[in-house]
Amino acid sequence: MPKSRIRKKADYTPPPAAKQAASIKLTNRSWVAPVMLALFAIGLVWIVVFYVTDGTLPVKSLSNWNIVVGFGFIAAGFGVSTQWK
Repeated sequence: MPKSRIRKKADYTPPPAAKQAASIKLTNRSWVAPVMLALFAIGLVWIVVFYVTDGTLPVKSLSNWNIVVGFGFIAAGFGVSTQWK
């Protein structure tokens, strides 16, 4: 039985780079932590004020929806926290 030929593969050579890789510019995100903490605090204070005043404050016409507003601020704080690096 005849022996099969062994093919030699050419060594990999990367294509020539015309330009150097562009430097990655990181944006300044120093605003994220204060805004996140402020939203958490506003949401917490909103809910606490609602319970302490028996529903007359912060907005009486919202009644129990004030809890949803407070948790909305807290959820927005978590949303902002995704931008933190």
